Amino acid sequence: MIDLIKECEGAAKIGISGHVRPDGDAIGSCLALRRYLANAFPDAKITVNLEQPPRIFHELVGYDEVRTDFAPEDEPYDVYFALDCNRERLGPAGAYFDSARKTINIDHHVSNPGEGEIHLVLPEISSTGELLYTLFDEKYMDREIALALYVAIIHDTGVFQYSCTSPDTMRVAARLMEYGFDFPRMIKETFYEKTYLQSQIMGRCLMESIRFMDGRCIVSVVDKRTAEFYGVLPKDYEGIVNQLINIKGVDCALFLYETDTLEFKVSLRSTPAVDVSKVASYFGGGGHVRAAGCTMKGTFHDCVNNLSQRIAEQFPDAE
Repeated sequence: MIDLIKECEGAAKIGISGHVRPDGDAIGSCLALRRYLANAFPDAKITVNLEQPPRIFHELVGYDEVRTDFAPEDEPYDVYFALDCNRERLGPAGAYFDSARKTINIDHHVSNPGEGEIHLVLPEISSTGELLYTLFDEKYMDREIALALYVAIIHDTGVFQYSCTSPDTMRVAARLMEYGFDFPRMIKETFYEKTYLQSQIMGRCLMESIRFMDGRCIVSVVDKRTAEFYGVLPKDYEGIVNQLINIKGVDCALFLYETDTLEFKVSLRSTPAVDVSKVASYFGGGGHVRAAGCTMKGTFHDCVNNLSQRIAEQFPDAE
């Protein structure tokens, strides 16, 4: 395990980043760590560098202080944290990580080999938020940290419904709840609540989805033309692939959206019948056994055909 206080002692400038297109676990973990280190080292300059987090997370402490410009630094960071991802998925923040005097990588994705001078990757833990809690000293904890960690955990466990949820996860969540925040409202507003536009695009994706491999797989796609017609952004696709995997009889769900001409972001979800981390890793992505993602080039049909070949290896009798 990592002694965070010891590793950051004497550091005047500390940086923290999560992966590109940050989700609830990445955002909650980064903001929780920032607050924790600020409590421990009040004189240190601590910066979170992320792509603009969705507005649904605005109640988390430090949300309005997240730096999104990735401007060059005059001096390197004394310590730099990469949370919830490997170096490759840091995006522009990778330059800060590379130049830092000390680098620390904390993650729970099975596809992360562990990067940086110091690394801790525990795939058996539900989320980076839960992992951070095990590293935090209670004397530096407070309600705001507890709320950020709780949000991180609920987003990567699907509010405790995914298989990554363990008895320890529930015990950690219970201890966090004792800090006294409004957890039902945070679950509703950050996980379940959708805008009308998000509901529209999800409805279209469900209506136009296609089942294949004897109905055990399902896929849906949003191309650039459709995205422009609705005026949707990547954040508006949240939850679509999770809805697809909930369809009865489906063991693997794929959702693709076009990020550039002939380039697609791919999200995969599965039942225990398929290890989608193996599929995503083959195409340069990664993630968990039941939830993973990657970026692919080619036409939509090319991407689906290539993904299908890797999925079929795990249930070869399907057509």
